[in-house]
Amino acid sequence: MLYHLLSPYTGELNLFSFITFRVALALATGLILTMLFGHPLIVWLRKKQGKGQPIRTDGPESHQSKKGTPTMGGFLILFGILSGTLLWADLTNQYIWIVLFVTIGFCAVGFIDDYQKVTKKGTAGLSGRIRLLMEFVIAGVAVFWASTYAQDTTAQAVAAGVLKDSPLPGYATGLALPFLKDFMFDLTIYGFIAFGAFVIVGAGNAVNFTDGLDGLAIGPVMIAGATFGFIAYATGTPRFADYLLLTPTPGTAELAVVMGALVGGGLGFLWYNTPPAKIFMGDTGSLALGGCLGAMAVCVKHEMVLAIVGGLFLFEAMSVIIQVLYFKATGKRFFKMAPIHHHFEKLGWSEPTVVIRFWIIAFLLALLGLATLRLR
Repeated sequence: MLYHLLSPYTGELNLFSFITFRVALALATGLILTMLFGHPLIVWLRKKQGKGQPIRTDGPESHQSKKGTPTMGGFLILFGILSGTLLWADLTNQYIWIVLFVTIGFCAVGFIDDYQKVTKKGTAGLSGRIRLLMEFVIAGVAVFWASTYAQDTTAQAVAAGVLKDSPLPGYATGLALPFLKDFMFDLTIYGFIAFGAFVIVGAGNAVNFTDGLDGLAIGPVMIAGATFGFIAYATGTPRFADYLLLTPTPGTAELAVVMGALVGGGLGFLWYNTPPAKIFMGDTGSLALGGCLGAMAVCVKHEMVLAIVGGLFLFEAMSVIIQVLYFKATGKRFFKMAPIHHHFEKLGWSEPTVVIRFWIIAFLLALLGLATLRLR
């Protein structure tokens, strides 16, 4: 909103036309507002929820001390994302609304799940099948929207001379692969919707599995968000895309503002989520954040890079899948407990040790993901 009011002016106010400046403003806005409203929200949620988020009885014994901690802190992060984005992003850019559509939609699904857990005072929330169905519908709509908008924006960029060459065949529904330049595998519209929806839903649930320790999920989410903010800016800026040998994606540079707001909101939330956490993000936050990253990857056509940058989330999700399949086949557990972060707790690692080491892994994976931008 403020961007549209201030961008027409010249002089010092011309700064607002620069995406990098608005990324910083979105980050600061998300950070300040989440820190300001964090405490009142925690007090209100504690009154409303009573005993807070139910704690698994089969989990590490140290977790039993967390009883009474309120959940649904994802609303605080969402507030930071929305405030930073709506104030400083170009709201005529449909990529902004595509990512926000997924983020808000997944947040709503997570809220229903959290609400049922709190009201029923148990760890069983929304039916898994219903939850996945809702997620796939939201993701499918977003992917179709993104492919349609990508086709329009690319055609406009070519007509305006912003892009020197026409996009690769099948660009709007194509899949780019790391380390390869001038290559796009056309999935067709139906294949692209199915694949893109799988990426978004998979990312949402992978972050959901990771959210099990104080500060564990939000750190890697911010690292991945900052990484994809850079990717969005690079692929959405033709001269940078040409230098890095990337397939340009006109219009996606504006998504860096959303990622700035995400990092700011995440930092503000982390202020209250550090051990011992005063609030949990719950499925309200983890699904929203994962869906947001998945939608970002689809929009900038770096879905495969998300598997590298978000490798920690993939590892957490795979540990659950392996545990379930192995138990069904043998009647025994492959890990002491899944997701994998609980396995390390069972091995004797303290909670802060697990969190910090997983953050380090997430940072290294982000660097590896960024390396794929140049090694082509």
